[in-house]
Amino acid sequence: MPDVVDKATRSRMMEGIGAKNTRPELVIRRGLHHLGFRFLLHDKRLPGKPDLVLPKYRAVIQVQGCFWHGHECALFKWPSTRQDFWRRKITGNRERDQRNLLALTDLGWRCLTIHECALKGRGRLPLDGVLRWTADWLRLGAASTDIGGGV
Repeated sequence: MPDVVDKATRSRMMEGIGAKNTRPELVIRRGLHHLGFRFLLHDKRLPGKPDLVLPKYRAVIQVQGCFWHGHECALFKWPSTRQDFWRRKITGNRERDQRNLLALTDLGWRCLTIHECALKGRGRLPLDGVLRWTADWLRLGAASTDIGGGV
């Protein structure tokens, strides 16, 4: 299927997508702050500059967009144009995510990844449920894991 906008418009749209302070990240930050959790943002001292760092719990939280991180869910679809570029880009993102996760774990940090599909789309989970589950994960000291949406 051809793109519905011209190349210059698509380029401008893609440049506008930021890596920090995304809408899903802000939703999680507000919710956890409301529940009394305090955290650092994008700590450059840690591998991958995690979105939220909770030193008290020795935990980090990453909020990832399903497209950019190639999450196997309803929100991810391989682009039909520039396929080689996008395969390299998304595969590289996945590999970097794994390296950062391993490095953080080796440093003694617990890691939670919250995928965008848990917060939007047909398979989204109730926000209060995601926040409650995250709070429990933090307090109980559970192992590293991730939260994704349903089908």
